[in-house]
Amino acid sequence: MALSQRLDLRQTQALVMTPQLQQAIKLLQLSNIELTAFVEQELEQNPLLEIDDSDHEGRDATTSADPVEEPAAPPSNQTATLGGGDPPLAGEDIDQWHAASGSEGEGDVDFAGDAEAWRLQAGTGDSGELPGLEQGVAQTTTLRDHLLTQLGLDIIDPADRIIGVYLVDLLDDAGYLTGDLAAAAEALGCDLARVETVLAKLQRFDPPGIFARNLSECLALQLRECNRLDPAMQMLLANLPLLAARDAPALMRLCGVDAADLSDMITEIRALNPKPGLALDTVTAAPVVPDITMRPQPLGGWIIELNQETLPRVLVNNRYYATLSRSSSNKVEKEYLAERLQSANWLVKSLHQRATTILRVATEIVNQQSIFFTHGVQFLRPLILRDIAVAINMHESTVSRVTTNKFMATPRGIYELKYFFSSSIQASSGGDAHSAEAVRYRIKALIEAELRGEVLSDERIVDILQKDGVDIARRTVAKYRESLHIPSSVQRRRDKSMQM
Repeated sequence: MALSQRLDLRQTQALVMTPQLQQAIKLLQLSNIELTAFVEQELEQNPLLEIDDSDHEGRDATTSADPVEEPAAPPSNQTATLGGGDPPLAGEDIDQWHAASGSEGEGDVDFAGDAEAWRLQAGTGDSGELPGLEQGVAQTTTLRDHLLTQLGLDIIDPADRIIGVYLVDLLDDAGYLTGDLAAAAEALGCDLARVETVLAKLQRFDPPGIFARNLSECLALQLRECNRLDPAMQMLLANLPLLAARDAPALMRLCGVDAADLSDMITEIRALNPKPGLALDTVTAAPVVPDITMRPQPLGGWIIELNQETLPRVLVNNRYYATLSRSSSNKVEKEYLAERLQSANWLVKSLHQRATTILRVATEIVNQQSIFFTHGVQFLRPLILRDIAVAINMHESTVSRVTTNKFMATPRGIYELKYFFSSSIQASSGGDAHSAEAVRYRIKALIEAELRGEVLSDERIVDILQKDGVDIARRTVAKYRESLHIPSSVQRRRDKSMQM
């Protein structure tokens, strides 16, 4: 077979993702915190970008959603919403006051009875600004610091203090002692009895139950603190597996008590803290900042707005670009400026497109789930990503990116956009399908309303739901019940019998 060279012309189609398109897709799925960090990084790298500090109050992106009509198109002035500078506080324009020499010599301040001046003096720092909200958060004390303080006060012997510090470092987050005491004694080069003696002292520290080696010992330490560790309670703590199984007859026989006494003992145990270490090592939870807000219209329907506090507002400084272009002399500098200008323009355009897309998706979600916002979670409709994508003429993957890590503040609370999507359960009478989330809520409501002598089995819940038009299987009820962390009917019946 002879080899030869030839030229062929072929037409093919291929999807090529440019860096700009990749950036737009990346911005779409970022949360508001990640977006702010990304924009700050771009501001450091691109000299042609700057933060828009102008007052855009009243020009935020807004649209309305009606439960019947199609969603309104986003406004054309969407770029006015790309960001969120804090509006000036009322009364922030305060005249400067001047300090005068007092009777104690030069440098003292005499406010002459001016209460406002005293308030300013007490509330401002070196920068002259009022303290931020984060300065009001109390400084938390860690569990280790709390225990070391008690160690320094209660244990005098230096060797025992070293053992105590070693044992403090063996605690886990819940306050339990990890590791073997024999290994600790070998590592410290001392007798096991001395380590156990120090441990006994540490187990009297605050919070009660600290330095326990298991759950039974943790509960016993707390009961000993309140002088309730009697023989019957010790026997109950020694048989916690029977308590977990709700085997009341066996517990009454072992502890030598009747049903009323056993119920009182269980009530005392439930009031204890199984993880005492977590009482100190607390982390201040950051509040969720919604990306979208909605409120009802006076004549019906809803108004959906982008939260401009979560959107960084950036502008392209064309004046600075023109100045640099006139002063640049070589080709490399001109190419760099052109590339920076293109990158800046594309970022502004991507932010605008991101805000518009989020607003369109949120508006359609509100239109689809309007009855939920009016009447509650039991009326949540089954909804999938394809329904929104078809309604607003977008790709399903785009809707998925928009609804990831995006939150909406509604009259019923703050929800992630993905919350409004749930699978459907067919109606037994051939009517409209039911949302899985609404059915899960109905199961929870039925179990919470059951009486002590009328515990509903999964089969009984199936019968009730089918009478209401929900075609559901018993295994589905069991799956939803387990996802809600609700025990079985046998466990619930035992719980109710022990709550006499």
